Amino acid sequence: MVRSAASGLALSLALVSAVAAEAETSDGKTTDGKAPEATVTRAAVTQGTGAPLRVELNKLETAGEICKAILIVENGKGGAIKSLRLDLNAFDPDGIVQKRSMVELGPVPARKTALRQFEISPTPCAQVGRVLLNDVAACEGQDAAGHSLSRDICLERIEPSSAKGAAPFVR
Repeated sequence: MVRSAASGLALSLALVSAVAAEAETSDGKTTDGKAPEATVTRAAVTQGTGAPLRVELNKLETAGEICKAILIVENGKGGAIKSLRLDLNAFDPDGIVQKRSMVELGPVPARKTALRQFEISPTPCAQVGRVLLNDVAACEGQDAAGHSLSRDICLERIEPSSAKGAAPFVR
């Protein structure tokens, strides 16, 4: 955990230095004539976190009285992920929470798409109005550059989506 935090801090500091150095002219001022500031945008910090990790809610299917979800995890340009545990919440059509699920989607090899199935609700799928990606509970692996992943980096990389006809999958 300390190693991941140190890696994240080192990456952030490297990005700050790179952004500041790129923006300075030979007289030490930025291209707009002002002294460089020490502010860093969220985009600059997350820029080096790697390629998107697409997680699509592809299908909901009722099996008896249980709703099962099929997720497609696309790790197209990232490094291998050993563990990716998501904290998901299913809501009914009225917006009332139905069920919280901790779902393990790993392992997902580098440059690979994986299919995962799990129980999302103890009710038929017609009663699922949307699914919320609440948090990343665990994330272990490396990005394409070989840096260790953290929960925060994985959460930033995840792009939730839904296939046509499936319930909305949102962040």
